Amino acid sequence: MAIAEDMTADFESVDAELTYIVDDGQPSIRYVDWPEEAHNEHIASYEPRRTRIMNGRVTGGPFTLPGHGFKLVDHDTAMSDFYDADEIRRVYYPETAALIQAESGAARVHVFDHTVRTPMKDKQAEGWRRGPVRYVHNDYTETSAPQRVRDYFPDGADALLARRFAIIQTWRSIAPRVESEPLALCDGKTIPETGFIRNQRRYRDRTAETYHISHNPAHRWYYFPLMTREEALVFKVFDTDASAGVRFTAHTAFDDPLTPADAAPRESIEMRALVFW
Repeated sequence: MAIAEDMTADFESVDAELTYIVDDGQPSIRYVDWPEEAHNEHIASYEPRRTRIMNGRVTGGPFTLPGHGFKLVDHDTAMSDFYDADEIRRVYYPETAALIQAESGAARVHVFDHTVRTPMKDKQAEGWRRGPVRYVHNDYTETSAPQRVRDYFPDGADALLARRFAIIQTWRSIAPRVESEPLALCDGKTIPETGFIRNQRRYRDRTAETYHISHNPAHRWYYFPLMTREEALVFKVFDTDASAGVRFTAHTAFDDPLTPADAAPRESIEMRALVFW
């Protein structure tokens, strides 16, 4: 893998706090543009958990989508400006589709969304430029994943939903490297089939739903320190086929205790794709 020149690869793990949802037996519900329903909200509580996060560059691999739910790959890009939404759609969407198709073996890939993340307020913008997410989560659920197929393929949704499909995402640095707030991923095969708490954002015309994940000591976490612009993480967030290995993963930004005081702010892009076999 392409590693920064001053990368130190002689440590196996770091201990850091990850933020988990507290499972109180109810979904977390927030009404976004529906103030008259606000009294029905149920806002979940969260807790920090000291967690060991393994250095995936030196231990735990080789990583695969079926075996772990994620994989780090070398992947060059022709992009020049990741803050240009038109260029992202023109250049990076087809690059991402080709990468996901190659790694998944799928017959068809439809990239449908992207988000640039940075803590720098002057580079954020409504919608697609936001801050890093700092709680353990999985982006799609048994309800919201099929809805994405209906959203983008309304005429052919029934036929597509009758076969295997998945949502696979990619994540990469858009700066020369990630020096702060890296992404941690939980090995999907270590996530029990419990602790998936529905997190709903209810609008007047739709409901968006993700899974926030509650703590379990079985979780095994990895990250890839100092990821460069020439690397990409490919990871599953949903798969209908239980026989295909990992169906879900979990991920979060975190404060790496090895981050120096003068580290550059993180700048990254995540892509989301519907994948059909």
